[in-house]
Order: sequence, then structure tokens, then C-alpha cells
Amino acid sequence: MLLQDLIQADLPFLRSLRQDLHAHPELGFEEERTSGIVASLLEEAGLRVYRGLGKTGVVGTLQIGNGTRTIGLRADMDALAMPEQAERSYKSKFPGKMHACGHDGHTTLLLGAARYLARARNFSGTVHFIFQPAEEGRGGAKTMVEDGLFDLFPCGAVYGLHNMPGLAVDEMAVTAGPQLASSDSWFVTFKGVGTHGAKPHLGKDPITASGHFLAALQTVVGRVVNPLQPAVISACSVQAGDPRALNVIPDVVEIGGTARAYSAAVRDQLETEIGRLTRGIAAMFDIDVSYEFRRRIPPVINHADATARALRAAQTVCGSKVVTNFEPSTAGDDFAFFSEAAPGAYVWLGNGPAVDGALHHNTAYDFNDEAIPTGVAFWVALVEQELAA
Repeated sequence: MLLQDLIQADLPFLRSLRQDLHAHPELGFEEERTSGIVASLLEEAGLRVYRGLGKTGVVGTLQIGNGTRTIGLRADMDALAMPEQAERSYKSKFPGKMHACGHDGHTTLLLGAARYLARARNFSGTVHFIFQPAEEGRGGAKTMVEDGLFDLFPCGAVYGLHNMPGLAVDEMAVTAGPQLASSDSWFVTFKGVGTHGAKPHLGKDPITASGHFLAALQTVVGRVVNPLQPAVISACSVQAGDPRALNVIPDVVEIGGTARAYSAAVRDQLETEIGRLTRGIAAMFDIDVSYEFRRRIPPVINHADATARALRAAQTVCGSKVVTNFEPSTAGDDFAFFSEAAPGAYVWLGNGPAVDGALHHNTAYDFNDEAIPTGVAFWVALVEQELAA
């Protein structure tokens, strides 16, 4: 049977699996049910299964023939802490938890590929199927690496896939270079001297200082960073005073936000320049300031050789419907820690039109089951081509 015929034969099972995972979302490092299902299905398919990396991570290994090359394929498993508003038969059973980024679909695609490859055995080498917990900001990839992922399961290359609303379900995007930005958090606390709102001269006003800081913050990107190097700085939280005491200038203002970049040099520059600005504002207003830049996720930058291999597989499945000049995203993905450890490529799979709430992290989002055949076929083609018998 042809590849697509075999995938279609498994499609009812995979669709049911995906919808079951969607109905039972689990947050990062809490994916006990999900990882149990993953491990069970991998074992049933005949793979060697290792559990416990990154707490709830699962790695399934399939070795066929005497090929010496080893690759890793990654799927994330976790859901988001947000409510699902759309009504569907497989709506989340847990209030405040939802698969709003398609990780239920990613998990299903990789399981579908593992099941097919274990049956077909049409390659020679080793594949590690890496099911990662806690991608959504809780550090799952970093934890797996620190727990010895690539010591136990060394890979000559590692690949990741993410769904993308706006691309058709039979369409993919594969592009070399930056794919996703670094994702870092910063925290600034201005500490002045509180006083009566009618007597500001008796205190040191941290709110006015904070206003100057917020107004000047965008000059870091607009006037310091090279305009040919993309960067984002956003203030996302400001905490000060009490709306029940509008005649009190507070002692403290706390501000927090995010910083994004596509290169290590610009990432370093953002950390330095935000700090320089905070100290300058504090000096101007004669108040104290504390500053922390918390590095979370490096940028995802596709390796040229791994990208070429992924592109070949995508073109095998999608033909001319492969976008090769896809714009990078300012979102982040901790797949970056995997692609720092081995040459990596991160590709995009179409999820259909970006309408009616079909956007990542939207309360009406849903992974499009019509994309399952394309996604499974991509993983299979990648393995069978890169590890050709």
C-alpha cells in the first residue's frame, strides 16, 4: 500500500486519539495521563520506551537495520492554563485548562509516524521519538536536556514541527535561519519615598519615574539596536498604589515585561540597555531601583543542512505547496534547547484558515484533524529519506 493509504487506514484511530487528548488537557510537568498513553502506544508498536526525563517526558526508540545515523523527532504534550469557550463534543473536561496551541495534534502526529515506521520498517538507522512536557513557559526542554536527554539518546540531528493557522492543511513552510525569537522576562522595581498626593515635594515619586521609564523604553529598539536586527521589548505589567487611596503616592512601582530577539548579540544588547535605562531614570529622580533580566528561551535558528533535509521531506509530501520564505515568529519555543545540542530544523504544518478563533492561544482554537495525514506523512518521509535503507 502507498504511504497515504496506510496513513488513511490509521486515521480514524489517530483522529479519535487527538480528540481524546484535547478533552483531557494537562499543564506542564503534569502530563501524567498523556505520557502514559504515549508510552503505552509506543510499547504496543514495539519501541523501547524510556520515561522520566523532564519529569513526565517520554522517549521511544526505534532501531531498524544496521544504519549508524540517529535522529530525534520532537512533539510537545502540554496544554495551557486558559478556558475553552467553543462548544465541541471533545471540549476540555477541565475548567481553566485547554489545548489552545495544538500540542494534542503534535503528539498525535508523532505517534502516528512511530506506528507507521514500526510496521513498515523501511529505513536503516535509529529514531528517537521525543515527547516533551512543559513547552508553554515551564522549561520542559531545558529540563530534559539537563536530565541527560542527549547523553542517553545522542542525535545527529533533531527536528520539531508546529501547526500554523493561515497555511492550508496540505501545505508546509520550511525555511533556514531564525524561526522563533528568544523569550526573556525582565523585572524593574522603582523604590521612592511615599507621601501625600497633595505634597509630592515631601517624597520621591516612583510613579513619575516609571512614566519616564515606560516612555523611553521603546528607544532601546528604536534608537540603540541596529534597525536591520529585529527586536521587541514590551512592558506587560505595572503594579503601583491602591485605587482606594488616590491621595497616596506609593513607595514602590513594579514593572515587568518581555524581550525578544533573533540573535545572541541583540539578546545581550537588550539585557544591557534595559538595565542602563533603569539606572539612568533612577538617578534622574534620586530613587532606588532593582533590575533583573531572566533568560528563559534562546532563539530557534534552523541549521542549514537539517533544514535542507526537512525541505526535501516536505516537498515529497506537499509538492509545490511548501513555502520557503516564511516569516519568522516573535513567539518562542524551547525546542531551541534541543537545537543547541544537535543540528536542528523546526518546520510549520498548515492548520487551515486563521478565522473564527483558529489562532494559537485563543479560547476557540482547535487543531485541525484534516492536517493529520500531511503531518504524519512528513515525519515518515523525513525518516525514510534521512535514514534510507
